[in-house]
Amino acid sequence: MEEKTIEYITKLVMEAMSSKSKEDENGYAVPVGVSARHVHLTQEHVEQLFGKGYQLTKKKELMGGQFASNEQVTIVGTKLRAIENVRILGPVRRRSQVEVSQTDAVKLGVAAPVRESGKTKGSAPIAIVGPKGAIYLEEGCIVAKRHIHMNPADAQKADVKDGEIVSVRFTNERGTIFNNVQVRVDDSFTLEMHIDTDEANASQIRTGDIGILIK
Repeated sequence: MEEKTIEYITKLVMEAMSSKSKEDENGYAVPVGVSARHVHLTQEHVEQLFGKGYQLTKKKELMGGQFASNEQVTIVGTKLRAIENVRILGPVRRRSQVEVSQTDAVKLGVAAPVRESGKTKGSAPIAIVGPKGAIYLEEGCIVAKRHIHMNPADAQKADVKDGEIVSVRFTNERGTIFNNVQVRVDDSFTLEMHIDTDEANASQIRTGDIGILIK
C-alpha cells in the first residue's frame, strides 16, 4: 500500500475517533435499569387476589415513591399459558396493568402492544391469579415503551423536556443505539433509563451500565 494511501486512511480513522469522542462529551450519560415483568394493581384487585383488607408489603424501595412488594402472582394468557412468580409493584394504582417483554407475550399467547405505562386502552387481555382469587382484565397487558426517568435538574442539563423522544447509545461489544426513548420528568424521579429484559439481553446490557443520550 502506498504511503500516501496509508496516511489518508490514518487521517480518516483519527477524524472518526475525534468525532466520536466529541459526541460522547456532548451527550448526557444515563444509567440503565433492566425492568423485569411486573404487575400494578388497584386496591380492589389486591383484595380480590389476597383477601379482604389486604395491604401490599414492601420488599424494596424504588424511585418516585414506588416499591417492589413481597407479593407475587401468576399471569395467564388467553390460551391458558401461564407465568408464575410475577412481582407486584406498589403502591396501588387507579387501574391495574401487567407489563411483560415481547418474549413473555409470545409465551402467554397474547398480542401485547408497546405502550407507555398507564396507556392500556385497547391492550391485550390477561388473567391474574393470587392465593385467594383471580381477576380477568379485558385490557391491561402491555410491553412497556422504553423510557428515561429524570428530575427537572437532569432534564435541564440534558436539554430535554417531558415527553420528548430521544435516542440512547451504548458502546459495548454489541454497539446498540435505542431510538424512540421517551423522556419522563418528575421531581420524584432518579435518573435512569428503563428497558425490558428482551432489549437488555439482545444488547448485552445490565442494570448499572451507562448509555449516552443523543438527539
